[in-house]
Amino acid sequence: MIVVADSGSTKADWKLINNQGMYSLSTMGFNPVFHNDQLIYRTLNNAIEQKELVKQAECVHYYGSGCWDTGRKEIVAKALRRIFINAQVIVEHDLLAAARATCGNEAGIACILGTGSNSCLYNGMEVIDNVTNLAFLLGDEGSGTHLGKMLIRAYFYRELPKELEQTMEEWFPEGKDGILDNIYGKETPNVYLASFTKFLAAHKEHFFVQKLLYTAFSTFIDRNVRKYKGCNKLPIHFIGSVGYYFQDIIKFVLKERNMVVGKFIKKPIEHLVNFHTTNGN
Repeated sequence: MIVVADSGSTKADWKLINNQGMYSLSTMGFNPVFHNDQLIYRTLNNAIEQKELVKQAECVHYYGSGCWDTGRKEIVAKALRRIFINAQVIVEHDLLAAARATCGNEAGIACILGTGSNSCLYNGMEVIDNVTNLAFLLGDEGSGTHLGKMLIRAYFYRELPKELEQTMEEWFPEGKDGILDNIYGKETPNVYLASFTKFLAAHKEHFFVQKLLYTAFSTFIDRNVRKYKGCNKLPIHFIGSVGYYFQDIIKFVLKERNMVVGKFIKKPIEHLVNFHTTNGN
């Protein structure tokens, strides 16, 4: 049996595949920047109801946000080895998941637009270039976190049109103190900031929101994607809910720059399962 997992900062999808079929579950998202191995172990262990099933696992392929170096990968791997006691555990960055899910064995540019954002150049086998991701404090352009920041700034700096300002007050009655407490007083402020994309999605036909989205996605494409060699020839793919739900504006930004529009996938897990079962590992 093999296990394939894809974890963003908000949610994680798990697939356990054996000869009898596939067992699926979802958990909160794990990010070793914010979460330690004890929390990851406890949360996942509580979520798995069929405890005997995990003993059958021979290999675990885990792709996760925040897993960009050996130390952070080991935080996740340590927790997984306690659960999948008979399995080889392989922890990879979620960029490789995005590339394998969208490009498969072909060359392309894979982008993540979810709670956070990232991008990479993929040659069909491995990631060969990556514009540095500075995370939500300094970067994450085009992500849910970035969009949330833009909306909150516009609201508090009195830049929202009156009708949107009134609707914001209805959606977020906690006001300034509640919003700032959630940003500066919680463990995962990036997830909270990204939750504001629901408001943007509900009002995406409004000119102000369209302009905000256009600015955010243009920044992401210009600052990240256009730095790759062959960016005007290779297909540009997107993984994540932000990319998926706002793909019409992203397609406009790409076509405006004569770039090749690729796939838009909300969740990569099914594509990753197909990749590993097809390639036999």
